[in-house]
Amino acid sequence: MDVNKQKAYELKMQTTAEALEKNNFSAYCVKTKEEAVEKLISLMNKGDKVGVGGSATLNELGIINLLRGGDYDFVDRYEEGLTREQMVEKLRESLLTDVFITSTNAVTEKGELYNVDGNANRVAAMLFGPKSVIVIAGCNKIVRDLAEAEQRVKTIAAPANCVRLGRNTPCTKVGTCMDCRSEDRICADRVIMSRQVQKGRVKVILVAEELGY
Repeated sequence: MDVNKQKAYELKMQTTAEALEKNNFSAYCVKTKEEAVEKLISLMNKGDKVGVGGSATLNELGIINLLRGGDYDFVDRYEEGLTREQMVEKLRESLLTDVFITSTNAVTEKGELYNVDGNANRVAAMLFGPKSVIVIAGCNKIVRDLAEAEQRVKTIAAPANCVRLGRNTPCTKVGTCMDCRSEDRICADRVIMSRQVQKGRVKVILVAEELGY
């Protein structure tokens, strides 16, 4: 990344982290993907029961293979050969873990997290259940406000994720949300996480690299 662009990202990350802290999130700024993984490991204990939300960011960082390495009791929703019913049970089990790891659709400069889900298992775990929630977000997900967060989901996150998941939705044809009624639609529940009651339960790692959608 261009050094000047990265510096600008780092400045925006710092002000966003300060806003998150004021809203009772714990926030950390790192420069690289490798540092993000190191910070994640430092926020967990060996033997922790860990669940994850569906996330291109976690795949890019190699988090799934890390969790399968044996140091953690991983609730592996991606285990080969799972039936639909078994996977749903994995998602339910993830609601009562020690740690839940995910990304977010957007982080506002006011210190809010904005997410749109289909099954809502990801946002459900972020809101309540797991003792600790760790959110990893690339600098590309920082937006000015909730209006910009919603626009980001409609024009970037939702179409890209529908393509990734092989969904037959209008956005995979035109590249932007059409507010469809497709059976394959992944946009069902919109959740805004603003000021947190339990200080530090939700930890946000901001990375000065572009990650995920």
